[in-house]
Amino acid sequence: MSPGNEPETSPLLLPSPTTTLSPASSLRSPSPSPSLRQQQQQKAHLLRTISLLSALLSSLCAGSITVFSLYGHILQSRLHYTQFQVNGLASAASMAMYIPVPLLGYFCDRSGPAPLSLLAAVMFGAGYAGAAGAYHRACQQQEKDGEEKWFVLLVLAFVAIGVGTCSMYMSAVATCAKNFGRGKHRGLAVAVPIAAFGLSGMWLSQVGSRLFSSRDTAAGEEGEVDVVRFFGFLAVLLVVVGVVGAFGLKIVDEKDLIEDAVEELERSGILDGSAIFTPGRSENGYGAVIERGDPFDELENAGTTKNPEEEEARLKKQWVLNAETRRFLTDHTMWCFALGFFFMIGPGEAFLNNMGTVIKTLYPPTLHYQGKPTSAATHVSIVGITSTVVRLLTGTLTDLLAPSPKARHVQITTTRRLLSGSGSGSRLSISRVSFLLFFAVLLSLGLAGLASGLVQNHGDRFWIVSGLVGAGYGAVFSLTPIIITVIWGVENFATNWGIVAMFPALGATLWGLVYSAVYQAGAKRGEASHGGGGGGGDGDNLCYGEECYASAFWAMAASVWIACGLVLWAWKGKNGWAQRGVVV
Repeated sequence: MSPGNEPETSPLLLPSPTTTLSPASSLRSPSPSPSLRQQQQQKAHLLRTISLLSALLSSLCAGSITVFSLYGHILQSRLHYTQFQVNGLASAASMAMYIPVPLLGYFCDRSGPAPLSLLAAVMFGAGYAGAAGAYHRACQQQEKDGEEKWFVLLVLAFVAIGVGTCSMYMSAVATCAKNFGRGKHRGLAVAVPIAAFGLSGMWLSQVGSRLFSSRDTAAGEEGEVDVVRFFGFLAVLLVVVGVVGAFGLKIVDEKDLIEDAVEELERSGILDGSAIFTPGRSENGYGAVIERGDPFDELENAGTTKNPEEEEARLKKQWVLNAETRRFLTDHTMWCFALGFFFMIGPGEAFLNNMGTVIKTLYPPTLHYQGKPTSAATHVSIVGITSTVVRLLTGTLTDLLAPSPKARHVQITTTRRLLSGSGSGSRLSISRVSFLLFFAVLLSLGLAGLASGLVQNHGDRFWIVSGLVGAGYGAVFSLTPIIITVIWGVENFATNWGIVAMFPALGATLWGLVYSAVYQAGAKRGEASHGGGGGGGDGDNLCYGEECYASAFWAMAASVWIACGLVLWAWKGKNGWAQRGVVV
């Protein structure tokens, strides 16, 4: 925000009557000499490049859970799991991937991305090694007496995999957002690691289906992935990548980022920087959670163990991040936006997790088909390609076409006056929300097309569904964090994005259960009619035909339409972003 804009009428942190000099401007270090400044810039550039490469490597490997469809149906056919059990494993990973995100994001903002990458290495190693062992023993147990004794261990393994996915993904995206998210290419800075995350599913599915395909019919159908060997490969790969990230992921010039945020909040009138250091002030205002005495006393007490300047910077960072977290949580438009994300991403997650079983329903055993049936690996790759392309496309197009606010931090405007000075000028501009709504509609069309029976008995048409869902899912997952950085800034990005990213866990679980109920009902009806309408018979828990999925995916499409309404309300509704003059 520019200094000329009017502040809010009731700032949540009152200025200190005894202090007139702002720490944000008075505590900065003296300007270095030109030669030293050039060395510092070169070092910062090198660190940013290393961090970017490390973040891309992490993102390109972190999405291993997105290839669940590659082996989900094998768990069903080989271990005789029900669709509820298979979805239980997928839901365990989804819940573990999303529920800890706020906590991990909070930790990432305050401690940096490197510890998260190391945590990811531990979780992935334990998860995939445990899953490989549990699956192998479960297969042996099935061969002996048919009892299931390893399902709980598989669930725990997939919980660890979910936590590892969350940690590696958050560390990579937060690094790029903070290192590059203040420039004019902030959309691309966030979209690149997210696109790489989507690309990970594509290349991992091809590696799994080609290099780790089963050669033994006793371990699965010929040509399908050998689950034990594939899990072992993922365990080794992701441990190595996590350790590399622990050394390579760094936030460059974070102190300047916090200083700039303090200045922005000071100019807004929301935060008086001198209040941060006011003796005996109760922290019951903006972003405050505790009662504290004079912070200078804390500096003096900590002087024997910590550098006073470093401790001062830490206290200032903590104050600013807590302030921005408080503002984020008390913004009603955030909750509306987060609910919209919940209703959009949940159906997409359920589709990805169950794509393998959906494809199986397209080929009833009572019918004969020409050519080879389409495979889950093919459509995991299609989803990966489309989502990657669309993520990069939306990041680039929104940088070029969307309006950009003058402020590079949290937008706190309450009038429409800022719109005239948003920096968009007279050029054509398309809001980021418009892009989000457009691709959400594409996502719903893919789900509705599947529900309509468009591809039943025509697996060669399934690319239409996977392509539309991949494009919509990828764009929504890319544009949502971009919008968060534009409206609420980058300094507290991991915490803010973590709060919103928690919602899809519930959505994925909800729609996974809905699909499982519809599928199992179809399987039972098929068994009752000896395979006449949908089931595979012989108690194999398999279902065939449109009735196995149609009603579930119609409901998912409707969920996305509701989500569009919620996002539209956050944008254009009462006291929404448009009314408040927030540039998005």
